[in-house]
Amino acid sequence: ERTGNANLCTIIPILQLKMGRTLVSPDQLKGLTRLSHLVAELANMVPRDFDPFVGRDAFTHKGGMHADAVRKMKSSYEHIDPALVGNHTSIPVSEMAGRSSLLDKAEELGIKLDRHAPHTRRILDRVKELEAQGYEYEGADASLELLMKRVLEVHRPFFNTEGFHVSVSQNGTVGAPRKAEATVKLQLPNGERLHTAAEGNGPVDALNQALRKALTDAYPEIQNWRLEDYKVRILDSRSGTSAKTRVLIESSDGKDAWYTVGVSENIISASFEALTDSIEYLLSRTRAAAK
Repeated sequence: ERTGNANLCTIIPILQLKMGRTLVSPDQLKGLTRLSHLVAELANMVPRDFDPFVGRDAFTHKGGMHADAVRKMKSSYEHIDPALVGNHTSIPVSEMAGRSSLLDKAEELGIKLDRHAPHTRRILDRVKELEAQGYEYEGADASLELLMKRVLEVHRPFFNTEGFHVSVSQNGTVGAPRKAEATVKLQLPNGERLHTAAEGNGPVDALNQALRKALTDAYPEIQNWRLEDYKVRILDSRSGTSAKTRVLIESSDGKDAWYTVGVSENIISASFEALTDSIEYLLSRTRAAAK
């Protein structure tokens, strides 16, 4: 059973906003979403996206018609202002999205798009093409932002991947410790080639360590980069071991968190894609802020 956190965070705004019962001040009410996530973290539980008021999807509008209506009049599909409870409107870009959804998401990410410009249609077509392959950008804003900037040709890659290799070894004893080692080959914009290896608790951790080892000298801010969560989903279980895998990674620099996605029939390749997107996003943000 979950703690009373979700119930508390549902009852308070209902009494406060609908029944006229003053329980907390307006400023305190604005901290409700943050409080909900804090309690979940302390209780070692994952916040539920569908929780009312405080959930990530509480004010999410996926369909193109809904997104367009919210853009013109937020009260048409939102019973309260999300800011009153510390939440915000979210309009994900997906296979159901139209141009209005794309424009709103781009504005949220700080990217200026013209509704009638050809590159706006190219971005939307690219999103739909990739989602047909198994990608999902509703929970991977960092990967979506990179996709938009790549289509717009405004993203300068901070490194190029020339190859990687992962191996896992274990002796024949049941329950014996496994050893994972990853090797990565990268090239920096100045032409320098990097070839590094690292060990980890598993193949993904080994890749993480190898990337960190290779890039930290050139980009010291990577020292603050860490993985917070790692989720895997099999997209077509009927394909058995050859099924496509979608990997969603949550990363953090100690202040902010961001999400990236990778898809492949090979879980290691999908993980590597999500990892490299995470680093690219971190560097694009920190380097832009330093200018």
